[in-house]
Formats: sequence, structure tokens, C-alpha cells
Amino acid sequence: QVQLVESGGGLVQAGGSLRLSCAASGRTGSSYAMGWFRQAPGKEREFVASITWSGANTYYAHSVKGRFTISRDDAKNTVYLRMNSLNPEDTAVYYCVAARDKDYSGGYYPDYWGQGTQVTVSS
Repeated sequence: QVQLVESGGGLVQAGGSLRLSCAASGRTGSSYAMGWFRQAPGKEREFVASITWSGANTYYAHSVKGRFTISRDDAKNTVYLRMNSLNPEDTAVYYCVAARDKDYSGGYYPDYWGQGTQVTVSS
């Protein structure tokens, strides 16, 4: 089992930046690919980004590519999502995820989820 706790959400103006953090505990280490999903009001959860267990590969949704950056620090059991050039369409609850597939790149809901952190972008 892996427990995931997100932090760093909040209210930001359009064009601003935020960095989300996700602390993992339990059976952690570098055995999991990590990622982020988001869910806006009235919409399904959607894949945002993922990073493989080694950190060598990253994957992004088309809507965030070039603006968001995912990274991981296995010494701290933490994964980050740096979000730049935010716009109101990025408003959502952001969920940290962990996948047993070490090369997880989205496409299905992974094994472990955090509780989520709210990101609100004002226009």
C-alpha cells in the first residue's frame, strides 16, 4: 500500500504559477511511476502528467505540455508538479497518483490516489 498526500494548491491569478507537492509513504521507494490527474466541476478525472519510476521519462496531456513540469525526488519520497502560465481552464482538484506500472503514461486510472488539492485560477 502507498499513501499519498498532496499540498500546494490554492488561488492564483491567470498567468501565475503554482507548485504542487505529493508526499508518499508506506511501500514507497522508486518502485512506482507517479503522476497527477485533475477533475474540474462536472467533468471526469483526466490525466495531467506522469513520470516513470526511474525519472527518465515524463508524459503530459496535450493541454498542459510546455506549461507544466513533473519531477520526483525519491530521497524525499516526493513528486512535484510545477504549473506555469495557469489559466481558468486549469481550475480543478488535482490528485497525486502512483502506478505499479513503472512506465505508466496515462490511459487508465492507476492503483493509488491521494485525496486531492484544489487549484483555482481566477481570470
